[in-house]
Amino acid sequence: MRTALVAGTGLIGTSIALALSARGVRVHLEDHDPDQPKTAAALGAGTDEPPAGPVDLAVIAVPPAFIAGVTAALQRRGAARGYVDVGSVKGGPRRELADLGGDLDTYLGTHPLSGKERSGPLAATADLFEGRPWVLTPTAGCDTEVLNLALELIALCRAVPIVMDADAHDRAVALVSHTPQIVSSLVAARLESAPESAVRLCGQGIGDVTRIAASDPRMWLDILGANPGPVADVLAEVAADLEETVRSLRALEAADEAKRDAGMAGVEDLLRRGRAGRDRVPGKHGAAPAAYETVSVHITDRPGELARIFADAGEAGVNVEDVRIEHATGQQAGLVQLMVDPGAAPGLIAALRQRGWSIRQ
Repeated sequence: MRTALVAGTGLIGTSIALALSARGVRVHLEDHDPDQPKTAAALGAGTDEPPAGPVDLAVIAVPPAFIAGVTAALQRRGAARGYVDVGSVKGGPRRELADLGGDLDTYLGTHPLSGKERSGPLAATADLFEGRPWVLTPTAGCDTEVLNLALELIALCRAVPIVMDADAHDRAVALVSHTPQIVSSLVAARLESAPESAVRLCGQGIGDVTRIAASDPRMWLDILGANPGPVADVLAEVAADLEETVRSLRALEAADEAKRDAGMAGVEDLLRRGRAGRDRVPGKHGAAPAAYETVSVHITDRPGELARIFADAGEAGVNVEDVRIEHATGQQAGLVQLMVDPGAAPGLIAALRQRGWSIRQ
């Protein structure tokens, strides 16, 4: 791949363009908002000038409702040798493209499973997809050249290709992506009218659960509107679990000991199943979650403190696998939790103490 066209310069499109440009591909950028390609180009994602002729690959990075229309328009003007979209829903856009008379042989639906709560080109990074799954949903008639271009795109973005049926993909993301957004928003919505005395007690747990509730509602309306049935199916199962859990918790208030025991068993069953499900979630680079050791470091809010911690860890030769930050309420300080390989923890603690950091035991 030497040339590419990215149609849609939001978070995903600009991140793809940044990754391709960094690896020598000439990327042309376009968007219905003329200011966004200019912003993306200023970040080094490519050029907002139109290509002189057909490019090798056109990447359609627009909301699901617009994928078919944009793809068909690009195909009519002969913009590329191959066309891939990167939307989060796959079955509907393909059927819509067929209804519009689009060429399904030169089109391949894909979905990189990576993102952020923030949107727009300014949130984009070239490493957004590294180590993340990237689904391909080829049909039997998909041109081999287009499939190879899609695989090259994924390799250049350092992602991990996974081949799936389009409708199976939509059912899967309803469970692992779309429903979590709804559940996160449901919990966060409880905070909107909560007393200030309760909100002041918010800690890491509520922060973890509600993190993705900060996402752009307009973007999620587009996604959920394109995959409503599978999401509703999963939510119905969650609702049944919630109803059973409410009954179990009410039983804990009963005077009858047998009812309390049944209630405790119900709550325990949910917690057990939840832990078993969490254990199946892949960890870094798609591997099974590792048992990391946590090194907790006291930190102030002075500029550059986080960067200095990571630099000192790097100087010690320790790879930080994950990080969490806990802010102390009402104070100019907090706690940084560095998750590292258990064997590396003693050396990291010693190195950080030598550099003046305060470690919490």
